Amino acid sequence: MAKSKIAFVCKDCGAEHGQWQGQCIACKAWNTLSQINLGSSSSPVTKTDFRRQGYAGEKSQVRNLVDIDLQSLPRHSSSIEELDRVLGGGLVPGSVVLIGGNPGAGKSTLLLQVMCLLASQGRPALYVTGEESLQQVGMRARRLDLPTEKLKMLSETNVETICWVAQENKPELLVVDSIQVMHSNDVPSAPGSVSQVRECAAYLIQYAKQTNTVLFLVGHVTKEGNLAGPKVLEHMIDCFMMLEGGNDTKYRILRGQKNRFGAVNELGVFAMTEHGLKEVKNPSAIFLARTEEDAPGSLVMVLWEGSRPLLVEIQALVDGSPLGNPRRVAVGLEQNRLAMLLAVLHRHGGLYMADQDVFINVVGGVKVSETSADLALLLAVVSSFKDRALPTDLVVFGEVGLSGEIRPVPGGQERLAEAAKHGFKRAIVPKANLPKTNIDGLDVIGVTKISQALDAI
Repeated sequence: MAKSKIAFVCKDCGAEHGQWQGQCIACKAWNTLSQINLGSSSSPVTKTDFRRQGYAGEKSQVRNLVDIDLQSLPRHSSSIEELDRVLGGGLVPGSVVLIGGNPGAGKSTLLLQVMCLLASQGRPALYVTGEESLQQVGMRARRLDLPTEKLKMLSETNVETICWVAQENKPELLVVDSIQVMHSNDVPSAPGSVSQVRECAAYLIQYAKQTNTVLFLVGHVTKEGNLAGPKVLEHMIDCFMMLEGGNDTKYRILRGQKNRFGAVNELGVFAMTEHGLKEVKNPSAIFLARTEEDAPGSLVMVLWEGSRPLLVEIQALVDGSPLGNPRRVAVGLEQNRLAMLLAVLHRHGGLYMADQDVFINVVGGVKVSETSADLALLLAVVSSFKDRALPTDLVVFGEVGLSGEIRPVPGGQERLAEAAKHGFKRAIVPKANLPKTNIDGLDVIGVTKISQALDAI
């Protein structure tokens, strides 16, 4: 009997080592190596060993890039526009999509809706559940009133069996829920371990690539909100999306964190209802549910999420601090950037807030990662500090530099058009983002310094 090859893989960075050691050489992390079985080099080939003989039974060939026919792999709609937006325009045959999220966020519900809708349209689909029984999935589909006549189901956790069944049924779409409960006969460790997740994902991905099957993988997250399992899993797949949202809100945000076929950080907004996840066609409207009374510290900014602008309200509260070290709290924004912008406001705006507590909140649970919110943040802080409300028809965006200059941001014309569509009358933007032609009903003020922005309000 041939001896099996063994390797030790770091669960943080995915680096391989020939023998076990306490510290990973690549990422310097301690006690992160786990054993995996690479299989035997002289073991016989079986009919289910797809990785050696290939799913399609064809020999790989070298081809010129110009000769590759792109028309044979067109995109297909998932029947849900917000999901198509995050995917970059639709489903690509042979692509692997990983969806992560907290328990109860709606990952399985979203995929069940997609599979039922596509199966009812005549597309062969197979839904593999490893965490729930077929009866549980059937009860959810009936509660959501989904078309279930043509969707094929399988309750299985062995990847070899899943690929063999898929080879027999030849589905165009395959869902595996979830990758953390799958196991392979070639790996001796328990399901959910680093080696099992890595090998099972590689097995399923190779099947999807060789058969042009759209593969959806459901992934668990850790208590820190990161994807559970080896980091190399995110490198193996084509598209990685996180479904954000908790029990305190009915809205769910599907954010693309990696996409080989579309824009990164694309955003899809859904509402959780008794009939499943429903698309929110106008996301800006749900984030602009402002009170009728003018309130100091409240201002609307225009973010750029993926390929579209999004209007979001930002709130600031400045209050005298009883502490020797005043607090700086930012929800939805980076706290270090808040401290930096307050220093810029003091140096170039002449406003001293070293003895004040400053609290910032982005309404709706939106997480802001771009710099176009800088100017809106500072003006909201000034509004709260002076206890004077800003006009409710004012919208602001722009990046603030350390020397007090207002820098332009991408997509200025589209941001202003989105603001005008929602009835805003005035806008303060970087001078370089001034529109070339006037926008009906919108008075745009261009500024180059933080002092000019303060004068404008």
